[in-house]
Amino acid sequence: MEGVDVDVPELVERLGSEEDAVRKMAAFRLQSSIGDPSFADVFVSEGGLPRLRYLILHATGNTLAYSLTCFSRLLEVDKGWHHVNQDVVERVVELVVTHPLVNILRGAMAILGAIVAHQHSPAAASNQPGSFGFRALKPAVAIYPQFLEMLVSRLSSADHALCANALQLINALMRDAITNDGEAEWPKFIKKLQELGVIKAVYMLMQSSALQDLAHPLLEFQALTKVLLRKWRDVVVDLHKPEHRRALKAIHLASNPEKLPDSVEDGDDNKEKKHNPEKWRRLGFETETPSWEFEEAGYLGMMDLTDYVRRYGDAYQRLLLEQSTLPFKTRCPVARASLAVTSILYDLFEIDKSDLDDAKSYLALESRTSYDKIFQPLILQWSRLHLAGLQAFLRLWKATGAEREDFLKLVDLVRILLETVIGGASREKSIQNVEDEMQGYDSERLRQLQMELFELSYEHTWGHHLRQVRDELNHEALQFMKEQRIRCLLQGAWFPNHPVPKAEPDHLTEQDLKPFFRYARLSHNRRYLHYADFDTKGNQNPELDSLHDILDLALVSSVASNVSATTPPSARSSSSTVQPQSTTRITIHGYLPSSSNKHIRTPSKATSHSHPSSTSSHNRKKEIPLLILHPSNHSQASEWLDGLLMLLGQQPLTNETKKLTSLVSEYGLKIRLLNVRFNEQGMDGGEGRAPEVPSREGLDEEYYYDMGGA
Repeated sequence: MEGVDVDVPELVERLGSEEDAVRKMAAFRLQSSIGDPSFADVFVSEGGLPRLRYLILHATGNTLAYSLTCFSRLLEVDKGWHHVNQDVVERVVELVVTHPLVNILRGAMAILGAIVAHQHSPAAASNQPGSFGFRALKPAVAIYPQFLEMLVSRLSSADHALCANALQLINALMRDAITNDGEAEWPKFIKKLQELGVIKAVYMLMQSSALQDLAHPLLEFQALTKVLLRKWRDVVVDLHKPEHRRALKAIHLASNPEKLPDSVEDGDDNKEKKHNPEKWRRLGFETETPSWEFEEAGYLGMMDLTDYVRRYGDAYQRLLLEQSTLPFKTRCPVARASLAVTSILYDLFEIDKSDLDDAKSYLALESRTSYDKIFQPLILQWSRLHLAGLQAFLRLWKATGAEREDFLKLVDLVRILLETVIGGASREKSIQNVEDEMQGYDSERLRQLQMELFELSYEHTWGHHLRQVRDELNHEALQFMKEQRIRCLLQGAWFPNHPVPKAEPDHLTEQDLKPFFRYARLSHNRRYLHYADFDTKGNQNPELDSLHDILDLALVSSVASNVSATTPPSARSSSSTVQPQSTTRITIHGYLPSSSNKHIRTPSKATSHSHPSSTSSHNRKKEIPLLILHPSNHSQASEWLDGLLMLLGQQPLTNETKKLTSLVSEYGLKIRLLNVRFNEQGMDGGEGRAPEVPSREGLDEEYYYDMGGA
């Protein structure tokens, strides 16, 4: 131990030397040892405290800085409290206000922080009331009224240790005010700190790279902020209290209310002869007695609503004027929306779980790599978050055409919005970026998130059962798509085709190069593929009997294609547009005697999809192309390629078919979860029958439902 080698009597004697250099060296040596409790006991017993106190009151320069540091460390080991008097407090407050040197300010703020926080320790129980806490500083602060302003300004210092000491002192002052001041006093002190810019300063520190050096005081400030929000929420709105009555009246007057005749405007509500029957409902309250509507959000809800009205007074008036022209059931209840956003933010930041000891418990349990998880700088921007949330509510209300009965549905959407944007924000994300991101969410995107959360909640509760249902629905959806694709083959389709030159290039005629059309159709028994080539595409599809070329599907071994799995941008074009130069190709391979097919060329650069049963039965024969089709667009290619594959018992290949299969499966799951039945109330047309399907009268082939979301 370093203090064992120090001669305490000699050190105490040097502290009382008349030479400043001797005193400075003694104070410097004392810094490294005074933090040890056993050494501190010896130092006090040798009479060192009076001399150290004298140096604090009269020394200057480094001697003063070392003495302040020694005294603060002595207080940390709970020694020397009987030498803390008004002279010491006034001297230290004076140093904080007037002295520019960082090393002096560090020790001074550490001493004040210890004095303010001392009453919360068990050892302070025997001290005289008023000797510690913020009350001990008030006489000195009265002499130096700029104390709080200078204290807050130290938070922007480049010295991290000074920032930490300043913030620890602010935390101690806040904790003392919350714990010991009356209901009418502590809000005034907190408001004064906020006006001096403490919120902005701490917010910048919490987002800075200095987080590691300031972790404890910053996390303690965050915990105290939650305590403040909880205390404001717990304050019951009581119109018998002047400040509550004034706040509610300010909300009413800011709305630019219409003046009624026969009313007395002398400022005394009791002398009014006539009241507006919709005085408060016009502002968005549910009844004409608004005080009970603050029951959940408390005075915190009134503060948030008042802040919105104060900042956006003109927009508030225009909104209410616009609402007054609408039917009552379609008016947005602005006041209720504001209170709902307050409650959402309160739950989102888990204010009820906060405690004054959160900082200590977090640092004990969390590693430094988890700082981004435990720090929530956005909570310091509560007012702006509330304003952004309320504006999002108003925007969604208008966009969705909501009515009064839809209020809770809109609250759910706003809750999802705030949880997504704020809950997913990193520590470095600025409040401006958060506000901009909120503006980017529309109702459709939020409803999609709502359904995803809905499914996750069911997955968490009934995961095993849902997996079984989902597997079953996936199988049913695949069978459904198989049938749909095969029906496309049964319906038949035209394919623009390319001629295969049978002569040398110099001997080719115009007829040889002329494109033709191929029509293919699956037989009713699904065993044969009929096709024929035509010079032109007819207005009517050929009958099955007129297609003389027949391919027995039992001979098919594989289907090869150059169709991409994903849908290209051009896939949305109409299937009626002929593309003779299409490069998309579907080649059906099979096994026939080579002598009868020697003139058919095998396509290159194709992906082969083998038919296992055919391959095994014809493994000694040569596989050749039996039929080549050139789909005119990607949708037709998807229908025929996947239709042929699924007809042969294979899985679909293209993304379009997979997407439709997933769509059918997901809709089936949603219907299962919602337990929707046609015979339930509101779904049966009122008479026990299925809903009426809209008529297609007056519609042509160009009108269709885009089930794939293209």
